[in-house]
Amino acid sequence: MKLTSTSFKDMGAIPGRCAFAVPDAQSHIRLSDNRNPQLAWGGLPAGTRSLALVCHDCDVPSRADDVNQEGRVIPASLPRVDFYHWLLVDLKPFDGTIAEGEYSNGITARGKPGPQAPRSARQGLNDYTGWFAGDKDMAGSYFGYDGPCPPWNDTILHHYVFTLYALDVEKCPVSGDFRGAELLRAIEGHVLDSARLTGVYALNLAVKF
Repeated sequence: MKLTSTSFKDMGAIPGRCAFAVPDAQSHIRLSDNRNPQLAWGGLPAGTRSLALVCHDCDVPSRADDVNQEGRVIPASLPRVDFYHWLLVDLKPFDGTIAEGEYSNGITARGKPGPQAPRSARQGLNDYTGWFAGDKDMAGSYFGYDGPCPPWNDTILHHYVFTLYALDVEKCPVSGDFRGAELLRAIEGHVLDSARLTGVYALNLAVKF
């Protein structure tokens, strides 16, 4: 089983157009095009009835004390946690590709609608839902894809892991406004195979990639 993209190479830089924000020399960041990357798959195992796609950043600071604070940096030694950027289920296995921008093309304040999505698929809540919870202008339910926006003062490169799961069920056993951990628990025992594609990104201009 294989997962590829024409938007970026495995372990290569995610382009700014596929991110939530891009670096800005004056204001640190500015909002970007927020397009989901192109993805293609092949070599699915026999018996695959649907696909589930998960994108997560595994390098998110475990404490937010120093995040995006002037005069501070987030040290590489700080323990890191996961942040889910995209949860997509009930994909038909024979479709073969997702076009760039098909599921996300721009930033929607308060979040894109869901869980229903193109191609009769469903999308879960990404973790911007929690991140913006206290923001009066942005708070809402963030379904589907919202791209990279790592802290502009982080000292490490962030890794965004896209994992495609081949499932033995036609409909993923999640319902309602599901989240990342819930999805991963639900597909246990139903995964026939999986494939990964990892992109890297940073908003700190001092971090090279």
